[in-house]
Amino acid sequence: MPVMTFMNTCIFDHGAIQKLPGVLRGQGVSKPFIITDPGIKSAGILETILEALGAEPAGVFAETVANPTEDQAIKVTDLYKSAGADGIIALGGGSSMDLSKAVGLLASHEGPLEKYAAMSGGSKHIKKLPPLIAIPTTAGTGSEVSLGMITTMNNGRKETFASPNLIPPVAICDPDLTFGLPKMMTAATGMDAVTHCIEAVLVPVSNPPAEGIGYDGLTRAVGDGWLKRAVEDGSDPEARWHMMMASYEGALAFVKGLGSVHALSHAAGRLHEKKLHHGTLNAIFLPHLLRFNEGAAERKYERLRFAMGLKEGADLADAISKLNESIGIPHTLKEIGLEASDGPGVVEYALADLAHRGNAKPASQEDYERIYERALG
Repeated sequence: MPVMTFMNTCIFDHGAIQKLPGVLRGQGVSKPFIITDPGIKSAGILETILEALGAEPAGVFAETVANPTEDQAIKVTDLYKSAGADGIIALGGGSSMDLSKAVGLLASHEGPLEKYAAMSGGSKHIKKLPPLIAIPTTAGTGSEVSLGMITTMNNGRKETFASPNLIPPVAICDPDLTFGLPKMMTAATGMDAVTHCIEAVLVPVSNPPAEGIGYDGLTRAVGDGWLKRAVEDGSDPEARWHMMMASYEGALAFVKGLGSVHALSHAAGRLHEKKLHHGTLNAIFLPHLLRFNEGAAERKYERLRFAMGLKEGADLADAISKLNESIGIPHTLKEIGLEASDGPGVVEYALADLAHRGNAKPASQEDYERIYERALG
């Protein structure tokens, strides 16, 4: 029986950030705590938010790490509580938003964090969080409308947490905040959005509204060419608008779930010392999983080709590989620092990842080993 969960309030357009004070008032927040990362601070985007805020926040944490950790969530929760804050502003990409959700969870629930992990059935224990206002500065993760978060736990596992209570009640999507995003980050986050749309469509769960949104997001990013345009000219306001929308739609689509691309990316991303970007991992793994899944959802493959503007019978995996190449995505895992010796751990954790269950075609340990070896290059 389909269970379809949509969604939050999203203020979406150029200049939307000016609505921030009113949004905070509407959520009953008078002492917001801002969570962001060093890149956002150095790019001047944090200063833009502070100017829009028009008042001193309760506190600012600007040291979010890529692939946020349980330890950092515990540390920032203590800062949030000691500041006397009554709400959170999540400013940045997926890492800042995931950390913000973890802080909101720990600030309002009794620990440990692992108690609420989806794989152990902990989702049912997640109740209402402090108000969280999500302000994305990339166009890829879609965490501003997602019911999930990812955290690298102290036990080494990268856990998924999922609950409607993790959806930020309000998102402010201002494409202007993405103007300074470098070409490589634009490409990698854009491919994250593309992967969300494709994998959500392929998940064998019934949710026609989510599936339709996934096709539209894919058309916008690839079929209409907005991803390439955003990479070529990061100051193109129209391209930035459409890619932020594609990112938003990708997250709305993956309420259906995700598949083995994400299982493998989550498993590789837990290798904290490698500092791997989630969107880049998705982009590299995606062609290999499209080949693996071929034949499992032929009608959907036809519609994916149409959404991407491809000819009938075109090879989806080849099309994604060519897209990756055209926007500067590395071709192999070796190019981003992974080695053959990392393979067994990646496979082990991928098999235990929640997204593994949603793949279009069941995948075994041997399947993942072969896919990792091919993606390694």
